[in-house]
Amino acid sequence: MVHSLPLPLEICVDSAEGLAVAESAGADRVELCAALPLGGLTPGPGLIAAARAAQVPCHAMIRPRPGDFLFEDADLRSCLDDIAAIRAAGLAGVVIGAAGPDARLDLRALEAMITAAGPMQVTLHRVFDLTPDPFEALEQAIGLGITRILTSGQAPAAPDGIALLKALAQRADRRIEIMAGGGVMAEAAAALIATGVNALHSSCSTPAPLRQPAERIGIAPSRDTNKNSILALRAAMRTSEEVV
Repeated sequence: MVHSLPLPLEICVDSAEGLAVAESAGADRVELCAALPLGGLTPGPGLIAAARAAQVPCHAMIRPRPGDFLFEDADLRSCLDDIAAIRAAGLAGVVIGAAGPDARLDLRALEAMITAAGPMQVTLHRVFDLTPDPFEALEQAIGLGITRILTSGQAPAAPDGIALLKALAQRADRRIEIMAGGGVMAEAAAALIATGVNALHSSCSTPAPLRQPAERIGIAPSRDTNKNSILALRAAMRTSEEVV
């Protein structure tokens, strides 16, 4: 499988500090979220403002609530309003996803969000990994004009989805980008790059102890973007790409 080198590395963050760390460690792109422990939600105005000042392209998650990706009309309106705000802020892209009760892509909702995004790049998030027919979903995403698909190869983590990632990259044949994400660390870089995917995606985060006794009121610890993890992943990618 032939792909462009070097492969981009996207880092997902949910704080202004994480954004600064990702940028300083050489991330090629940032996925901007709130509440990564919940799978990522739409970031707030403060984090969006920090992204506007960053030198790295930032793509904002559009997900109005935790839970599943079955969006009612009120959810979709929230998504469209959030996309309008992201577009007005001048960010590089949005990350979207919606599915019906059968877990197939909700083409009506996705088309509305893509239209609202206008010239911004659009990434289809891991709702793709729930679809019963990934090759059908791949063709639908291409038909919608989506820029890239973030996928673990429908496995809990990308290193476990190698076979499908390779098949998706082959089927996509440069018509859409395939970005491997989910459990991506330095030790997995070589195997993932060998599938022919177009980019890697990782949080490169480590547990962050609470600095206040907030667990007494039910606050769970968070995770911090780790610069050394990003640098290690980038180094592993560079070594792997030299032998591709």
